Amino acid sequence: MARAPFRATLLTWLVAMFSLVMAMSASSQSLSVQPLKIAGTVSSADWEAYRSRFVEDSGRVVDTANGNISHSEGQGYGLLLALAASDRRSFEQIWSFTFTELLIRDDGLAVWKWDPEAKPRVTDRNNATDGDLLIAYALAKAGEVWQEPRYTTAAQKIARAIGKNTFGRSGRSLILLPGANGFGAEDRPDGPVVNLSYWVFEAFPVMAALAPEYEWNRVWRDGVLLLQQATTGRVRLPADWLSLRSGLQPKPADGFPPEFGYNSLRIPLYLLRAGMIDLEWLRALKQRWSAENEGVAVVNVVTGQIRERLTDQGYAVLHAALACALDGTPVPAALRAFEPSLYYPSTLYLLAKSLLGEKYTQCVSSAAP
Repeated sequence: MARAPFRATLLTWLVAMFSLVMAMSASSQSLSVQPLKIAGTVSSADWEAYRSRFVEDSGRVVDTANGNISHSEGQGYGLLLALAASDRRSFEQIWSFTFTELLIRDDGLAVWKWDPEAKPRVTDRNNATDGDLLIAYALAKAGEVWQEPRYTTAAQKIARAIGKNTFGRSGRSLILLPGANGFGAEDRPDGPVVNLSYWVFEAFPVMAALAPEYEWNRVWRDGVLLLQQATTGRVRLPADWLSLRSGLQPKPADGFPPEFGYNSLRIPLYLLRAGMIDLEWLRALKQRWSAENEGVAVVNVVTGQIRERLTDQGYAVLHAALACALDGTPVPAALRAFEPSLYYPSTLYLLAKSLLGEKYTQCVSSAAP
C-alpha cells in the first residue's frame, strides 16, 4: 500500500509523456490527447438518477432498450460514471459484477454479453474491444484517484490482453479489431473489419502507460487516419462497420447496414473527450448537425438518405457539445437538466455533461443564454 502514491505519480507522468509523443507524431493535424480528470465531474443527483434506473444492486448495468441485457461496454461506462460521481461504493459493485460474470475468458478479456433470460447467462464468449478498453481505463483512473493498487493491477492485465489479442494489421496500418475472433482477414472474406467508434481515444495514453510493450501510439494515429479516409466521400460520414479488405479505402462491411448509426455517433464525443478538436471533419459534422432538416441522425453513407432522426436529449447534447467545443456556443437550457430515458442516450448524456463540466464550463454556466 505504501507504494501506491508512487505508482499513481508514475502513471500520470507516463500518460503525459504519451500525449506529448502523440502530439509530435501527428504530422497532418495538430492533435494530442488531453487527459481528463473525470472524478467529481458528474453531480450526485445526476448519478443517482442514472444509477437508480440502470444499475442493479449487484453492479449489473442494464441496457433497457436491448432486452435488459448487460454488456462489457455498459459495465465500462458504469465504472466511468461512478468514478465521475465519486461513488466508490457503486464503482466497487459494478467492478465486482464485471470481474465475476464477464471476465471469464482465458485470455484476460471480458465476454461481451450477459443475458438474464438465457441459461447459461453468457451465450457468446467473444469480447467487445471497446468494452475492454472502457473497463481498463476506468479501473486505471480509479486506481490513481483512490490510491487503490488492486484496480491498477486489474487494469494492467486487461490492457495487456487487449494489446495481445485485438491488435491487427491492414496493409501498413495497425488496427483495433472489434473482437478477438471473427473480424480478421482470416475470419471474413471482407476482413479485416473495424468499427471506428471502438477507438476510445482518451484511453490510449493510459493503456500505453499500463502496457508499454504494445504500440498504442500507432493504433491511435492509424485510427485517426482511417477516420479521415472513411469521411472523404460525398456524405462524409463513416459507416459503423468498415471493411479494410482493399487496403486502400474503407468501405461498408458486408452483412451490416451501410450506416452512420448508433455506434459511430459516439466518435465525435470520444474525440472531444480526448481534446482532439482540431480534426476538420468535426467542423463538417457540426455544420451537418446544425442543418434544420437533419440534426443528429442515422444516415445511409452511400445514398445520404436519413433513416432516423435522433431527438432524445442524450443525442441532442452531442451536437451541443460539438458546437460548444468548436465555437463556444452555449448549451441550450433545455439540455442542461438530466432527464434519463433509455440506457444508451442517458449514458452519452452524462459522458457529454461530464466533459462540459470539466473543460467547457462557460457553455453551461447559469450566465449563458
